[in-house]
Amino acid sequence: MQLRKILTATAAFAIISLNAFAQDSISVADSLATDIAPKTPTRSEIRNNRGLSNLKTQIVPKGQWVFGGSISYSTHTNSAYKLLVVDDIDSRGYSFKVSPLIGYSLIKNSIIGVRFGYTRSFLQLDSAQLNIGEGDAALNFGVDYYYALKHSYDVAAIWRQYIPLGRNKRFAIFAEMQLGMGGSQSKFAEGSPIRGTYSTSFDVSLGVNPGFVAFLTNNMALEVNVGVLGINYSHTKQVHNQIYVGDTRASSMNFKVNILSIGLGVAFYL
Repeated sequence: MQLRKILTATAAFAIISLNAFAQDSISVADSLATDIAPKTPTRSEIRNNRGLSNLKTQIVPKGQWVFGGSISYSTHTNSAYKLLVVDDIDSRGYSFKVSPLIGYSLIKNSIIGVRFGYTRSFLQLDSAQLNIGEGDAALNFGVDYYYALKHSYDVAAIWRQYIPLGRNKRFAIFAEMQLGMGGSQSKFAEGSPIRGTYSTSFDVSLGVNPGFVAFLTNNMALEVNVGVLGINYSHTKQVHNQIYVGDTRASSMNFKVNILSIGLGVAFYL
């Protein structure tokens, strides 16, 4: 009788122990499955993770200086040259532009700085003939003398945000905002007797210039940018033949690719 009670108690304990072990095993399996299975992202995480780039990649470290800029020069000389319907072109001229940049990184992948710009252009046209049509119905126009000299300058405060392309530390795109002001002076003269105009202007602009940067070494990179959005205001004064005075004000806003504002330069990250 005593033995039967002992066997019954032992069997009951074994059943209870097996049941508890089975429940623990199921809980562990569910926990492992939960850890292994991918978590469904929340709506906020989906909005924040657009898949454009890994912003943790450090292109420009905090505390780094950036020095760069671009320079261009072109010249031309024509003698008895023909271009479409324009004959006997005698002219000469040049164009020069320089734009240095200095910036500092307060936080990683972002810089603030100053960009300067200077442009000088010159054109002297001694003669040119425009011929339209033939025979008695032909139209002929000629230019005996034309002279144009202009130089402009500007300074702009900039803020640039870099966006690394994935985890690659060699290539990145950037968005650059510029708030600038500047001015220009120009001289025009034409005809015989000579008639001349002297102009001065003042300009204010706000622009957005996206671009692309490619690092050739750890400290040197090639940069290209183009203007796509701009707000501009200009005020120009003219004096014609030292007698007549003119004045004009103009403002504009555009959202388009400005081919004339494409810039290619070299930057040093130190």
